[in-house]
Amino acid sequence: MLTRIKDLATQLAPRLIEIRRHIHSHPELSGQEYQTAAFVAGVLSSSGLHVQEGIGKTGVIGELRNTGKDDRLLAIRTDMDALPIQERTGLEFTSRAEGIMHACGHDVHTTVGLGTAMILSQIAEELGGKVRFLFQPAEEIAQGANWMVRDGAIENVSAVLGIHVFPSIPAGSIGVRYGALTAAADDLEILIIGESGHGARPHEAVDAIWIASQVITALQQAISRTQNPLRPVVLSIGKISGGRAPNVIADKVQLLGTVRSLHPETRAHLPNWIENIVANVCHAYGAHYQVNYRQGVPSVQNDYTLTQLLQSSAEEAWSSDRVQVLPEPSLGAEDFSVYLEHVPGSMFRLGVGYKDRIINHSLHHPEFEVDESAIITGVVTMAYTAYKYFQQP
Repeated sequence: MLTRIKDLATQLAPRLIEIRRHIHSHPELSGQEYQTAAFVAGVLSSSGLHVQEGIGKTGVIGELRNTGKDDRLLAIRTDMDALPIQERTGLEFTSRAEGIMHACGHDVHTTVGLGTAMILSQIAEELGGKVRFLFQPAEEIAQGANWMVRDGAIENVSAVLGIHVFPSIPAGSIGVRYGALTAAADDLEILIIGESGHGARPHEAVDAIWIASQVITALQQAISRTQNPLRPVVLSIGKISGGRAPNVIADKVQLLGTVRSLHPETRAHLPNWIENIVANVCHAYGAHYQVNYRQGVPSVQNDYTLTQLLQSSAEEAWSSDRVQVLPEPSLGAEDFSVYLEHVPGSMFRLGVGYKDRIINHSLHHPEFEVDESAIITGVVTMAYTAYKYFQQP
């Protein structure tokens, strides 16, 4: 079966390159993936899958059904949205949308999903079970997975697989990770409320800007002294707003930031930990405060058994020297984790780096490029893993 899957992938390769380049040159932002969704639905329909559009607002589901005795349903999730970045690659198929770019590889993810669907549709009778392809919108704003789940995309699903490009690994290789793959990502808003006054008489006012600086410093210092260094926390303040004039003491300052963590236990106590630090600083200097902590997506926690299946399938397909067990997680976030709150799953990293380049630009970079040979690696890995999933009890 592996030889057959590889042969089908080789035959499809020119078409898949064409698909990827079409999607890349027509990127759409989160929640606006109308043309991409229509294109995906057309490819799925032509491959004989049962298609549902408008799932999760602009998402698409393609289901491969058969009459096998295995009642398990495997989901394969890929995402479709692009980023508000002006492309600077100079590629022939560069983005035609001003200020929008597939700088995170979702064009490759979508192509791998379509290629996997095209191959599995040709071996459907030998699969034994059902496969549901989830083409998700709005991953970049961490909303799409929730939209899809609310519209029933994960109903009756037994397991879910996902993929994400990784420029740090050369094309032709993949990376698997047991346990935590990505971090939980939460939003933080802190409002410091002081008392306005003349810039020449700061002792008569309560300087919200100065107190805000003390809050930021206290939070960063407290991480290194009070958090377990083996369970990392990253707190970054990305926006500060406050003040009205250079000679007026500011009475209000708003801080906006992101909080990343890997362990659920650590994440659970972070809101109270942050508020206690803010409260202590503000009380010391006579200010009031408000802390709004909003939980975003949780950490991707890969299922051990499914990760083993991915690793063994990839090693069988490509040899063990092209499969890396990643030693460290990423503190980036992925809303694939939302599906894992409902069913077991695993996401693997698809190497897309050029072997002969000194620099492979990182994700979200305006010059980010992928070695397109990686598409076949991703398609074969995903298709063969799906096949082997139904061969085990």
